[in-house]
Amino acid sequence: MSIVRTVLGDIAPETLGFTLAHEHLIGKPPPQFAEDDLLLKSEGDAVSELKNFAEVGGNAVVEMTTADYARDVPTLANISELSGIHIIAATGFNKAKFAERYSARLGEDELVSWMVTELIAGIAEPPFFIQGNPRRTSVRAGIIKGSSSLGGPTVDEEKVLRAVARAHMATGAPVSTHTEKASWALEQAQFLIERGVKPDKLLIGHLDFKPDLEFLSELASTGVYLGLDQFSKHKYLPDAKRVELVVGLFERGFEQILLSGDLARKSYWSVHGGAGFAHLPQKIRPMLRTLGLDDVQVKRLFVDNPREWLRFEPA
Repeated sequence: MSIVRTVLGDIAPETLGFTLAHEHLIGKPPPQFAEDDLLLKSEGDAVSELKNFAEVGGNAVVEMTTADYARDVPTLANISELSGIHIIAATGFNKAKFAERYSARLGEDELVSWMVTELIAGIAEPPFFIQGNPRRTSVRAGIIKGSSSLGGPTVDEEKVLRAVARAHMATGAPVSTHTEKASWALEQAQFLIERGVKPDKLLIGHLDFKPDLEFLSELASTGVYLGLDQFSKHKYLPDAKRVELVVGLFERGFEQILLSGDLARKSYWSVHGGAGFAHLPQKIRPMLRTLGLDDVQVKRLFVDNPREWLRFEPA
């Protein structure tokens, strides 16, 4: 029987509801990259933000913070319980800039073992890392993250991506990726598919950094999910252009799209004056309808697609 694996346990996929596919709630970068706006450390702020999201129809968030970025799953579990929002936590790694101080220590087999253990047994208690025998929480990861840097993966990132594919093959768990401003996106999809990742379980991230309909259509033709996940960040692209991309892809018959905001800075949150997690259900959903998508298509974007991508049968 297929499930979606959340921080509070496995749920029936049909109960997932309106989902944001790539977000951040608790975390911080390594000290050398620290700045106040990136320090997501307030459980109360996260709960308030998710309650705002729930008030406009939100139900679930995929939380893409990894161990190298101070992932804290006990806090995520508390946030989920207090807000009533389903949260899916990630195993795997961010780009080498943040992750290689840890991931470079281990061989590919060790990385696979660590990811699989986090998916099926439980995520280690923070602070921690992956060597030795850490104490484990009852929280299990529900998704695997891999990353590549600008222009393609470093040697260490390529090793991690190979491990991601093997962990997917061992567990069936879905995969979500970081691309640096959409570079090496098609190659990343091909790399993972060639190593056994099922296209319908693979989300390629940050593609709205390259708002080119021909490029997105070529990538969509591989069968992967397209992550347009920078909504509300007008410094990169106006939301109206993102919505036009979504409608253009639907018109070409490519409907395997997942939307989000990747709100990894406090200043993006509504509790700090930003658009916040409520932005997609409150502002973008009506825009999509105005530009021609019907209710069935809008539901596909926010409910059906994330449900089908996240569901898996644990091996």
